[in-house]
Amino acid sequence: MLSVLGLGALGTLFGSHVQAGISGLLNSVHANGLASVLPGGGQFTIYTVTNGYPAAPADYRLRVGGLVERPLSLSLGDLQSLPATHLTRDFQCVTGWVVSGVHWVGVRLSDLADHAGVQPSARAFRFTSFDGVYTESLTLEQARQTGAIVAYSMLGAPITREHGGPVRLYVPDMFGYKAIKWLSGIELVTQAPPGYWEQNGYPVNAWISGQPPAAPKV
Repeated sequence: MLSVLGLGALGTLFGSHVQAGISGLLNSVHANGLASVLPGGGQFTIYTVTNGYPAAPADYRLRVGGLVERPLSLSLGDLQSLPATHLTRDFQCVTGWVVSGVHWVGVRLSDLADHAGVQPSARAFRFTSFDGVYTESLTLEQARQTGAIVAYSMLGAPITREHGGPVRLYVPDMFGYKAIKWLSGIELVTQAPPGYWEQNGYPVNAWISGQPPAAPKV
């Protein structure tokens, strides 16, 4: 299905043996900036756009900057000390697979932006990953409409390295490619730039239903 979207054929390994050795196997597979794919990880298909899973820096900090009044540099502990949002929602990939009823815990993206103090000229978020390649974006309106969270827990446990931990984005009502993994930076900007997957043919507006939800999440 990815080739239909113009991203080329991707190598895929099948079989239950993948479950036990998924981390080591993926480190031996790469596709020059496209996604390497291994089934596993609790019904998820694991994608990476680099050669394996990046390791979080020992001194991991999530930086919030750009058009804000108070730039932030937050450790995982700092994020966990902020008011938490709990969501139980499906995770749907644009390629067709779905994991139903995933429990997520994190900080609402719009609350984090408010904590930093959004300047009037800001209209969007730009996200970066510590894999050095993956980028994504959302408008401020989309963040509030969806109730997007900066997540540090999923499936009842801390987010693993394979799933994009220690911190990743989760965006309800949008396809999974918006949920950037290995989140390192959040920048407030004047407009939403195309992210990694949009530059490779995916729609900028990633609404699963084709349109935004009827009312903002509260």
